[in-house]
Amino acid sequence: MKGFCEKCRNIVEYSVKTVNKEKLLKGKNLKYISKVAYCNECKEEIFVPEIRDYNLNALDNAYRDSEDLIKVNDIEKILEKYNIGKRPLSLLLGWGEGTLTRYIDGDTPTKPYSEILKQILASNDYYREILERNKDNISSVAYRKSMAAVDSINMDAVSETNKLEAATQYLLFLTSEITPLALQKLLYFVQGFHKAFTDKFIFSEDCEAWAHGPVYRDVFYKYREYGYNPIEEKDLSIDNINLTESEKELFYYIVLYFGCYSGKVLEDMTHSEVPWRKARHGLKAGESSDRIINKADITSYFYSVKDKYKMLNYIDIKDYSKDLFNKLYC
Repeated sequence: MKGFCEKCRNIVEYSVKTVNKEKLLKGKNLKYISKVAYCNECKEEIFVPEIRDYNLNALDNAYRDSEDLIKVNDIEKILEKYNIGKRPLSLLLGWGEGTLTRYIDGDTPTKPYSEILKQILASNDYYREILERNKDNISSVAYRKSMAAVDSINMDAVSETNKLEAATQYLLFLTSEITPLALQKLLYFVQGFHKAFTDKFIFSEDCEAWAHGPVYRDVFYKYREYGYNPIEEKDLSIDNINLTESEKELFYYIVLYFGCYSGKVLEDMTHSEVPWRKARHGLKAGESSDRIINKADITSYFYSVKDKYKMLNYIDIKDYSKDLFNKLYC
């Protein structure tokens, strides 16, 4: 990599280091990871436009995380997912026709607009309802193209209706001893990280914010008889299991980096994360509840984790798991 060094007055090779930074922005003291370029000759810091842009984006993401606002790349995912342009989507939502263009260019959306966009990203049914209700606001061509994208997504979802059962069976296969409490938390982490890496939820069932953390109700009732004891699945079989090789790889790393902890530790981990805490807002500790953990909140949180830890592959989940444990117990 080469750039111009003012001290050396020449084009030089440079190295890049990551540093932790803090900055006061709009009344918020934001912590974020930035990059700094150093001349390989004189070791002084040099200016590189691409690194400046990276740091501005990191700061913007840190601010959006602090305010729980949707990020630019998530808005771009909406446009791609539903095969809709910026102007048509703005019109569908009853906003100014240039609103989405401004957001893509970096303007920060208001909280209400952000929540609508997050819900659109998370829920195909929610978007379909908007598309049908406001189709007269856009051209017939734009409507047909976007509806075709929604139908395609829903067809994929139908083929994955048994994913939760497959996921449960495969986790039991990978673990020698696992309690119902730990199983629920591993399913939750699988769901979150699968969404972050592939932009798709691995199963469609909703997760509920129970007192002891995220819970998939059907799985709970299936294994409730085991209480706090390890599950003994007598008829366990993974022959022709409905999982791809990539999905199996994710399960392996979830078990490797989270399955090493007890159910209680995993419970504490999920209690520290935004989606469960947000769903439980206003409830007392230990209070029973069947509130749904919003898929939009799961999406936003695990995307932010993937971005913060610069995850490129499933193996990178290790850093998050380690940090989470250290924050809670060290």
